Amino acid sequence: MANLEKDTESGQSSEDADTCPNSTDIRPDGGLEAWMVVAGAWGSQFCSWGWINCVGVFQEYYERNILNEYSPGTISWILCLEAFFLLALMPLIGKLFDRYGPRWLLLVGTFLHVFGLLMASISTKYYQLLLSQGVCSAIGASLVFLPSLTCIVGYFDKRRSTAFGIVASGSSAGGVVFPIMVSRLIDKIGFPWAMRATALLIFVVLVTTNLTVKSRIPLNPSPFSIKEYLIPFKRVTFALTSFGNILFAFGSFVPMAYLVVQAVSVGMDKRLAQNLVAIVNGSSIVGRIGVGIFADAYGPFNAWIAVTYAASILVLSLWIPAVNDASIIAFASLFGICFGAYAAIQPALVAQITPVADIGICSGLYFAVASFSQLVSGPIAGRTLETSDGSYLGMKVMSGILCIAGATFVLGAKLYATGYKPLARF
Repeated sequence: MANLEKDTESGQSSEDADTCPNSTDIRPDGGLEAWMVVAGAWGSQFCSWGWINCVGVFQEYYERNILNEYSPGTISWILCLEAFFLLALMPLIGKLFDRYGPRWLLLVGTFLHVFGLLMASISTKYYQLLLSQGVCSAIGASLVFLPSLTCIVGYFDKRRSTAFGIVASGSSAGGVVFPIMVSRLIDKIGFPWAMRATALLIFVVLVTTNLTVKSRIPLNPSPFSIKEYLIPFKRVTFALTSFGNILFAFGSFVPMAYLVVQAVSVGMDKRLAQNLVAIVNGSSIVGRIGVGIFADAYGPFNAWIAVTYAASILVLSLWIPAVNDASIIAFASLFGICFGAYAAIQPALVAQITPVADIGICSGLYFAVASFSQLVSGPIAGRTLETSDGSYLGMKVMSGILCIAGATFVLGAKLYATGYKPLARF
């Protein structure tokens, strides 16, 4: 463990960070129990990020109905807070996982997620929706997201990235199912019962998650300490990787938030444009599963770097000139593959450079620092659009440059950790 605390300070400890945890814990890399944990974790992703991925449906509904007296920017805070709370609380949740394991976190998270949606179903005021959907439900989603994901580390080693890829496909599935389900149920049975039906589905799936997710990671009952949250950032590889993720998350959220609006602005039919979200999420399934196989063969850092550079190139070379239906749909499909791969490989990226005993808190920190990108990238991109007289060029260029910068920082982390060997498996 002493070697692990040094991590990348010497530039020679990447092997320690990757192999030392494995020396004290032989992972089964398969078997019924391991794949049941994968199935349960898949359900948690379906109900957390899969749910967050349908925010566009609520933005449109609230603007036309319950909150029609509020501006779109004010309404968007409800939905931005969902993504923010899902990520921002992860350092605390990670520490609780390290100390107590996943059981109570999953139980409390299931209750809060479902309770928040049920309260949203009877809400008629802005502050009520902000608290129920933007805060309560989001905190519950965060409590089920990280613990189930972290448990995978205890069951898989050589096939870890593949397992993470399968689990991550749950958020893609949710991103396809929930937007269609919610929009159609609102039209048929109204908003209150649509939210109750959705809450019931989430409850059933999360019950399965509670019954199947177990942890093989030894508990780490160390006391809470602010210093403990700063130690990982003293490791050069972790610090560079986290900062690179902040930049890429900022840049990649722009097309996720503005793709539909930009498509309508160049003449795409509104109904077709609304399906772009489902196209992105549907195509991301390919990336989420495929990147796991690639990462197991060539290393999670190599996989992350490859897909983030690919996404950057797509933004600059395909999204900028996209002015017709075919080019916009092509961008949505290809970017969805890259974005899905990026999202899926992140847990394996952290596990590559983190001791098993600290996996919860380090995973939480990694995701939490990116939460501020989720919170401010939309408004900043919108401000860029306003100052460009409605032209999307500046916003697209900003997105592409930030994506490239993020990928480059993580490339630097990989080079530092491997002793500046660009072709090393890592």
